[in-house]
Amino acid sequence: MADKNILVVDDDKIIVDSLCEFLTLEGFQAGGVESFKGAIARLQKQNYALVIMDVNLPDGDGFELLDLIKKNYPQTVAIVITAYGTIESAVRAIKKGAYDYLTKPIIDDELRFAIERALTQQSLISENERLRLQLEQRYSLENIISHNYKMAKIFELVEAVADTSTTILMAGPSGTGKSMLARAIHYRSSRRNKPFVEVSCGALPETLLESELFGHVKGAFTGAVNNKEGKFLAADEGTIFLDEVANASPALQVKLLRVLEDRQFEAVGSNKTLTVDTRIILASNRDLIEEVKQGRFREDLFYRINVVTVQLPALRERVGDIPLLAKHFLWMYCAHHNKEKLGITDETMEYMERYPWPGNVRELENVMERAVLLSKDKYIGLEDLPESVRQDQSQQQTGYKPMTLKEARAEPEKGLIRQALEAHHWSRQETAKALQINRTTLYKKMKLYGLDIEAERLGLT
Repeated sequence: MADKNILVVDDDKIIVDSLCEFLTLEGFQAGGVESFKGAIARLQKQNYALVIMDVNLPDGDGFELLDLIKKNYPQTVAIVITAYGTIESAVRAIKKGAYDYLTKPIIDDELRFAIERALTQQSLISENERLRLQLEQRYSLENIISHNYKMAKIFELVEAVADTSTTILMAGPSGTGKSMLARAIHYRSSRRNKPFVEVSCGALPETLLESELFGHVKGAFTGAVNNKEGKFLAADEGTIFLDEVANASPALQVKLLRVLEDRQFEAVGSNKTLTVDTRIILASNRDLIEEVKQGRFREDLFYRINVVTVQLPALRERVGDIPLLAKHFLWMYCAHHNKEKLGITDETMEYMERYPWPGNVRELENVMERAVLLSKDKYIGLEDLPESVRQDQSQQQTGYKPMTLKEARAEPEKGLIRQALEAHHWSRQETAKALQINRTTLYKKMKLYGLDIEAERLGLT
């Protein structure tokens, strides 16, 4: 623990000097000051693991110093020492964030024991902070890999709304990254240091989902032997992500509507109203407009959650991202499983780009992990892909559907033009140059295949 810096703050120079000498003999790096301003100046210049301080200072309030340490230096732990020890001041010091409270004269063994426990606490705080930073980096928006123009627009939207309390609805097929994007929104907001709670509404029976979200009191139903805190309360001041919200029962939808409007609810079996400050993000892989038409989803709830909607595209609509994602997962799982691979063969990548990926990004990730584990060569080859991916390609190549030769040529040409447009962010000039045709020809073909309407709808004309 010799690398732990300790700051001593006391208005009595003799105490400062004696404590610093004691700490140095114990193997610590210790420094001392005799005033409030001196303590602030030292804290601004150097990181301290521990501050041993008196609350009676000549130029300031020691309790105010505790507040500043807690607010501005959360990784620094404080021990309060005073000659005027009372129960009231001890309680106040602990409430202000002090880890321990000692009265003068200081006994060496007591101080030694208090320092040991305080530094253990400081190590835990530092470790938690390190893990929190790792989570922020892992789920940062920059870690969502894409060059696709649709995803770029989503990133712009997220940037605009991340640090607000507005409700966000995510739509799109399963496996497109809704959970990861929800976490990115949370860690990009001022709530990043508060809880992020994820609930899959489709993974729980209808009878348990309400209890899971709002909690229950003892005896509320058979099996409720204790009080239980719900996910909404656990996410207070943070973010709750409700995935597969279309699975909510009609009764639960009514309760969700109230939470969205007032941030209030009652636990199952209780009449006590609870209020939370929780950011709510919802997701559905089903078309909620269709669910409303079919009477399975409340219209008023739909319009309440449809404030900001993020429509995540299927992977087959982001063909240009497949090589980026595949290589990312390749290196990630090589590191994770301690395997050495040099890349993916061109033929294999072509197959992967043509495959429709019904499981989207999640399926691609699983395919790459499997390939890393099973491949015997330095490069991931065609034989390392699952049979379903290879079969899909062979069926496309050998299957016959009655059509004219003109129709048969049109579909791959349309697909090629769309891919080229996406790769060049729908710039007609760059796309025409890449395809080695003039812009007039490109525009005619876009009009023939309806791609001009798609570009106009996306605001890219």
